[in-house]
Amino acid sequence: MNRGYVVSISLLASIWGASYLFIKVGVRDVEPATLMFMRVTLAALLLVPFVLATHGVRRGGAELRAAAVPGLVLGTINAAVPFTLIAWGEKHIDSGAAAVANATVPLFVVLLAIKVRPSERATGVRLAGILLGLAGVILLAGAQPNEGWWAVAGTLAVVLASLSYASGALYGQARTRELSGPVLAAATVVGAAIVLAPFAAVQAPDHMPGWKAIASILALGIGGTALAQLVLFRMFRLYGASRTTLVTYLMPPIALFYGAVFLGESLTLASVGGLVIILAGVALGSGAVTLGRRREAATAPT
Repeated sequence: MNRGYVVSISLLASIWGASYLFIKVGVRDVEPATLMFMRVTLAALLLVPFVLATHGVRRGGAELRAAAVPGLVLGTINAAVPFTLIAWGEKHIDSGAAAVANATVPLFVVLLAIKVRPSERATGVRLAGILLGLAGVILLAGAQPNEGWWAVAGTLAVVLASLSYASGALYGQARTRELSGPVLAAATVVGAAIVLAPFAAVQAPDHMPGWKAIASILALGIGGTALAQLVLFRMFRLYGASRTTLVTYLMPPIALFYGAVFLGESLTLASVGGLVIILAGVALGSGAVTLGRRREAATAPT
């Protein structure tokens, strides 16, 4: 398996796996839309200067303006909507359970690709790997405690977020052919901040959030969004949407571990079994046998 792919997907899984924990802590004190607005605004304050510093003020500004429409689209379907749905879902389910539900992203990528991007279709061993990974997700989901209908609603909200992420993955991969990863990442978080601003205003807290919520916002904005977006769009360019979204298979075990250690959430033998199946699904679904051949045709990173 390509070493760069392993390093990138492991880094992204570690960052986003921790994000579920920080969201769970944050929504205890800040409403979902406001929490996510703060998250993407902080990321925008980091990524826009990064683009201007690395591309030059004139060139960077021009590229950001050119990315305005794709940024608004991605900011909506790949940030504002799924971020908020996951945050709302975590008001009703454990952080690990949210990561489990979010692992349906690759399945939606495959289903959407049937119509919109035939090159991203998974067949043979890759399809078997995706299905195997989903079996692991089902096992993990069954290991979660029963919290009633609100837990069902919370889980469905995260699954809906997965559909939004899948749409964003396919659209984002297409845009990386025209725009550099950092520019697209910066435009995405700016677009998300614009979309979330009115909802955040409605849900604005009437008190100063506690230090745990503030620390969670910082972690989500800096690591879970700014850094993760740079890694994400680089992976879209190098490996495609299907292989990149396999990161959602690695996030559940990481999030379950974080939740068990730091939040006292349950970790069962079924969860460990699900972890083994998920990792096997990632190994097959990543297309290790053909990855080298497909990478030769990929566009060089920026």
